[in-house]
Amino acid sequence: MNAVSTLAERYGEVRERVAAAAARSGRTAEDVFLVAVSKAADPEDIRALIDMGHVDFGENRVMQMVQRAAMFEEYAARARTYAKRSIRDSILALDAARSGRAGDAPPALRWHLIGHLQRNKARKAIEVARLIHSVDSLRLAEELQMLALKRDATVEVLVQVNCSNEPQKYGCPVPAAGALCEQIDTMVNVRVRGLMTMAAIGDTPEQARPVFARCRELFEEIRKTGVSEGRFNLLSMGMSGDYEVAIEEGANIVRVGSAIFGVPSGPDVEEEDEE
Repeated sequence: MNAVSTLAERYGEVRERVAAAAARSGRTAEDVFLVAVSKAADPEDIRALIDMGHVDFGENRVMQMVQRAAMFEEYAARARTYAKRSIRDSILALDAARSGRAGDAPPALRWHLIGHLQRNKARKAIEVARLIHSVDSLRLAEELQMLALKRDATVEVLVQVNCSNEPQKYGCPVPAAGALCEQIDTMVNVRVRGLMTMAAIGDTPEQARPVFARCRELFEEIRKTGVSEGRFNLLSMGMSGDYEVAIEEGANIVRVGSAIFGVPSGPDVEEEDEE
């Protein structure tokens, strides 16, 4: 990205770039969910981001998501309690309430599972994940349905599509995506909310544009069928190297790790990986 060195500066720059890309596509920053990919992030940086008001975090691995959710939900809960007390005790609270601007405590964190999900990890995943981005088979969807039914819960998912046609990538083939969405739509406890894709790693962000455009076209095709009764409205595309192009092509969820937290010393943690 650039030489910006502090977390606050990197986060601010990403938010500015999200807003600019959204404007180029006729939308606003509020139309795009920024998921901070926190797998390689230091706990101190995650806490700092929570303090800045960020609530959407993405993890590749189920067990780390479970562990981090437990750790940081407690931290966020303390922050909400403190905020409520501050609002109550503030001499400005009455004026804010009269003007309809009464302050709210920070919202609860939302954890996104963005990596490959094995069926034997599904039970743990649905206990924590607000949205599972990586459903790519009917067998996995059926496992989620069975587990969610036992919990009397609803699981919201995205269908992962291999729009780049890379054999090493997870995701259902493009021609199968519509049928998979329709099959999931028949399930009582699993709600399909949209699509997710990953572009091939290229030398420039522009190389990802055809993949994102194809996924957006597929998303629109499926949405027109009436799947999920109007709740098929989430398109998750783009990572640190190409999120601006993804937004220009219609993404309303972007998954950004190194551009916020800094470049990790290990492999690219925004890539999905096996459990």
